[in-house]
Amino acid sequence: MPTPPDRQRPDACPGAIAVHQAADGGLARVRVPGGTLTRAQLRALAKASADLGDGGLELTSRANVQIRALAAGAEVELARRLWDAGLLPSRTHERVRNIIASPLSDDQHLVDELDKALCAQPGLAGLPGRFLITVDDGRGDVSGLGGDIGLHGDALLLAGSDTGLRVSDPVGAVIRAALEFQAIRGDAWRLAEVPQGIERITARLGKPGRERIQVKPPSSRPIGRTGDVTVAAVPLGRLSGTQAQRLCEIVPWIRLTPWRSVVIPAVDIDTGLVTDPDSPWHGVTACAGRPGCAKSLADVRADAAAWVRTRKDRVAVHWSGCGRRCGKPAGQVVEMIATGNGYRRSE
Repeated sequence: MPTPPDRQRPDACPGAIAVHQAADGGLARVRVPGGTLTRAQLRALAKASADLGDGGLELTSRANVQIRALAAGAEVELARRLWDAGLLPSRTHERVRNIIASPLSDDQHLVDELDKALCAQPGLAGLPGRFLITVDDGRGDVSGLGGDIGLHGDALLLAGSDTGLRVSDPVGAVIRAALEFQAIRGDAWRLAEVPQGIERITARLGKPGRERIQVKPPSSRPIGRTGDVTVAAVPLGRLSGTQAQRLCEIVPWIRLTPWRSVVIPAVDIDTGLVTDPDSPWHGVTACAGRPGCAKSLADVRADAAAWVRTRKDRVAVHWSGCGRRCGKPAGQVVEMIATGNGYRRSE
C-alpha cells in the first residue's frame, strides 16, 4: 500500500506532555502499556483530573487513559504528577509507549520488559504516536487489533499478519522490528503504509517457517465474572471521578481493555459499571462528540445513552460525531455517523 500523500504536517497524536487543544480545553492521553494500573496510579489519575481537568477519566480503544478540559499550562503540573506516580517513565518516548496486551492474561511482566526496552532506544523516540505493539498470549483477543508489530505466543506478527517467524527472545525481536520500521518508514505512520514493509522487515529478522497463524478480528468482548476476576464495561468509556475513587477503595489494581472495559478482582462492587453480559450497554461506544470536539456534529454521548435506554438486546454500535469516526473499535460493529441532520447507519 503506498504512503498516503497528506503527511506534510507532523503526527499530532496527543500525549501527556504535548496535549491536544480540544474545544473544551487541553486533552492529555496517558499511555498505560498493558493496561494495568495500581490503586495508587488510578488514584493519582483521578485526583489529577479532579484538580486539573473535568473530573473524569476517558478510556481509549488502545487501553489508555485521557484527561480532558485542562487549562492552559496545566500539562506541566500533570506531567509532574504522572512522573511521581510512575506513569511517565520517559519524557522522550511517552507518546510511543502503545502496547496492548490480552486483558485476561498474566503477561504484564513481558509488557513491562518491552516498555523498558522501547524507552531505552533513543532512535525509537521518533516513532509515530499511532504506532502499536500487541502482546497476545495465544487466545487471539488482541492480535486482530491491527498492531504494527505483534507477539502471538512465540509468533511474530507484522501489520497484523503472521510473518512465519518464531522468536525465543520476544523483547529483542520486537525492538529489532521497531528499529527496522523506523529506518524504512519515510513519512509513514503505520507499517501497512510502507511499500513491501512486511517483507523487508521479515527478511532482515530471519527465515520464516511454513505455517502461518490466521489472524482474525476479535469476535467477542468478555463481560462479567471469569474465574477470579470480573470484566466490567464502562458505559461510553468514561469513568466518573466517583467511580474511580470507589474502585480505589475496593480493588488493589485494575486492567484496562481495548474495549473500554476494566478487569478487576472478583469482588462485589456497586460502581455503576456493567457486569451483566446481556446489558444493552455492552459493546456501545462513542467518540467525544459535542461539546468536547469542535468537529463533531452532535452530542453523540447523549444520543447514544438515549438510544441504549430504548433497547433490551445487545448490539455492538459505535457513535461518531463526524466522518472521521474517531475511536471506532476493531471487529464487527454497527456505526452511527452524525450528519448534522440525524445519523447515517453504516455496517
